[in-house]
Amino acid sequence: MVVEFEAELWVWDARRADSWTFVSLPVEAAEEIHDMAGDARRGFGSLRVRVTIGATTWATSIFPDNAHRSYALPVKRAIRKTEGLEAGDTAKVKVELLDF
Repeated sequence: MVVEFEAELWVWDARRADSWTFVSLPVEAAEEIHDMAGDARRGFGSLRVRVTIGATTWATSIFPDNAHRSYALPVKRAIRKTEGLEAGDTAKVKVELLDF
């Protein structure tokens, strides 16, 4: 399954000092992913994904995010720097689920 979307980068309130930055998957896609996931979920309900933002592609995991009724995708500082992004910016994101 591949999901392409645009989303605003946001900082996790509980770890603001550490600047953990994420984007949320669209709710409709998150619901479909949740329904498909079954036993594929790993620790903390995570799912392995391949992500592309701009010219950068990397492997990571998405995590259930009840506050946004979605999945949260962490965007590392190195990727934000390479792509010229910071919290509040909107990024075009491609997520490919690897566990299906």
